Amino acid sequence: MDRDSVRKVGRVPHGGSDDPDLLEFSANTNPRTPEGVESVYADALDSARSYPNDEYPDFRDAAADFVDCDPDAVVPTPGGLAALRLAFAARVSPGDSVLVPYPSFGEYAREIRLQGGEPEFVPYDELLDADPRPHAAAVVCNPNNPTGDAYAPGALREFAAQCRESDTLLVADEAFLGFTDRPSLVGTEGVAVARSLTKLFGLPGLRAGFAVATGQLGADLATARRAWSLGTPAARVGAHCLRREEFVAETRERVRRERARMADALGERFDVHPSEAPFLLLDVSECVPDAGECSPEEIVRRAREREVAIRDATTFRGLDSHVRVAVRTPDENDRLLEVLGGV
Repeated sequence: MDRDSVRKVGRVPHGGSDDPDLLEFSANTNPRTPEGVESVYADALDSARSYPNDEYPDFRDAAADFVDCDPDAVVPTPGGLAALRLAFAARVSPGDSVLVPYPSFGEYAREIRLQGGEPEFVPYDELLDADPRPHAAAVVCNPNNPTGDAYAPGALREFAAQCRESDTLLVADEAFLGFTDRPSLVGTEGVAVARSLTKLFGLPGLRAGFAVATGQLGADLATARRAWSLGTPAARVGAHCLRREEFVAETRERVRRERARMADALGERFDVHPSEAPFLLLDVSECVPDAGECSPEEIVRRAREREVAIRDATTFRGLDSHVRVAVRTPDENDRLLEVLGGV
């Protein structure tokens, strides 16, 4: 990490609220968790009196089975964001430029700047057409946050090949890919994949995730990883969740069904962006108001007055008239539709 850059970089706004009285639609986490999580966590507490096995064999086996790779390619990290930082730290030096999509996850630019690098912003839907040759790295978010688009697998692999030929690291953030049946870039040479257990398994406070990389890149990440990078409860619960195939299948189906239902209903009032993720991006610039101002700030404020939290998406680069809403359970989604129909 570059010392001078640290002093110039600020924090990044995120969704999510710790107010128990609010129905949470501003963060894109699964409202359900796999059965058995509580007992696995409780059983792990006794073992937490000792340092964890730094090889994390059970967690790495479970992660490898989940994404279909060799366990040796799995690098345990305390969340997907830690996997992103690890990848950037391994390859980005002061003065390097990195291709970054927008609108997309704000932490990419922050993490690159912390290393002394400079993000070069490209519209997310034009990124695969960009020339990677002048850059130390490039970032793809698949599906993209906050739009929900997913890249065509063939085009994504072709871009990965171009990055490899240019000796440009490709960092693939697949935090939401588990909600889809689309293929991963896991195992692709020259690609560092970041995965998170936060979103799919509804455990943002657990801080469990992993990076996947092969060859020299994989060896570099494994060496650079902090010792004991996962606490014992996080590793045990993470491995348990990653093996819950039925839970994942049920979650994908519920999100697919509810997302389509919500998009149809919200489309009567807002411009709804097509999505393959557990959230929807709404352009409110031409919404049909029932009463009062129809701006992102006002919609967020009035929804909060009715105890529903939604995300003001104008904090994302390039968006000035948008809000983002998560896809939750049917009953909760009904409440959101009721509120947004009358704010």
